[in-house]
Amino acid sequence: MFEIIDRFSLWCKQKISLHAVAAAESQRQKFFKQGEVWWCRIGMNVGDEIFGKGDAFVRPVFVFKKLTGNTFLGLPITKREKVGSWYVKFRVDGDDRWVLLNQARVFDSRRLLGRVGAVSTRDFNIIRGRFVTFYSS
Repeated sequence: MFEIIDRFSLWCKQKISLHAVAAAESQRQKFFKQGEVWWCRIGMNVGDEIFGKGDAFVRPVFVFKKLTGNTFLGLPITKREKVGSWYVKFRVDGDDRWVLLNQARVFDSRRLLGRVGAVSTRDFNIIRGRFVTFYSS
């Protein structure tokens, strides 16, 4: 229990720092595109919500839909093989990965750290189709 509290405390400090840096960097927009994969500061979340790893609380995220110049609908990614209707396998930089459809959320681009790569048009269309099916059924 104390380990979880320590992780939340560490994330709260990082989030305050991220917010301060983000305010200072608000004039420098990151350019990201739909279909790209980026390292993202997801943070420490609650319950079954996906969270970032390591001291920076980062995880790769698939940019599913660009909403504004600074926000996008993102799908967190795992490298552990997953089976189920809410997982979609794809390849990025020659490696198999799985997007977590059930963890879709809106992110601000100021959480982005660095671009990992982009998915193929084929994989993007598969992910989009599975996303629509998952959320419309």
